[in-house]
Amino acid sequence: MDTEAQPTERDRSSRPSDSEANSDTEGREGRSRFALTARITEWLPGGRISLTLLVLLGFLLLLNMFVVRPFEIPSGSMESGLRIGDRVLVNKLAYRFGADPRRGDVVVFDGTGYFGDADYIKRVVGVGGDRVVCCDEEGRIRVNGRSVDESTFVYPGDSPSTVPFDVVVPDGALFVLGDHRSASSDSRDHLGSPGGGMIPVDDVVGRADWIVWPTAHWSRLQRPDAYARVPAGEADAGRSAPEAKPSDAAGAHG
Repeated sequence: MDTEAQPTERDRSSRPSDSEANSDTEGREGRSRFALTARITEWLPGGRISLTLLVLLGFLLLLNMFVVRPFEIPSGSMESGLRIGDRVLVNKLAYRFGADPRRGDVVVFDGTGYFGDADYIKRVVGVGGDRVVCCDEEGRIRVNGRSVDESTFVYPGDSPSTVPFDVVVPDGALFVLGDHRSASSDSRDHLGSPGGGMIPVDDVVGRADWIVWPTAHWSRLQRPDAYARVPAGEADAGRSAPEAKPSDAAGAHG
């Protein structure tokens, strides 16, 4: 005779179902989180308002570190498009997923060891493999043999450059100029320096995409069409740019 106790119908019905067990677990977890939040707000001066502000601050710090960063225009080197005191949003993800800076982009970069111990904002004129020459018979900059009409963004009354140069941009580097050419310290000022005035792509913080302050100047920074027809640079883009003569850099403006 089988004497092992058999579960009765009442026994089976008294066991909690899986859904009931999960619901009870979730309920306990929710109560624990609520209790933890309550303890934090009791300990924190200002209570829930302070906690909300701290969470918001943490979010903004993460956003600034990995996604976008505000940058204040420190000089008139990018006038008239970017004026002193303007604030732009720098897209830090623009070149983080296989994309590279393109001619015409306005970029913020770390100039330490190249321009100075600060961040700078300039326009990309040449990328790796490009030959950039100043100037053609009409005073225009030539990139890979193509003359570029920069009149839509170069400061009114400025020439594309008063400094003659003929450089080849190494692979992984950029040749950058300010839009206010007569008031910009840029790649032309460092032609004879180590690096030849080129900026490593790895030192680019991001691309300036929006002017956000003052609100009256709010606008998106568009890549100009001036470089659209420039052909690709030479295949041996990794070779070093030719060293500029000291006289080449003498006329550069700070």
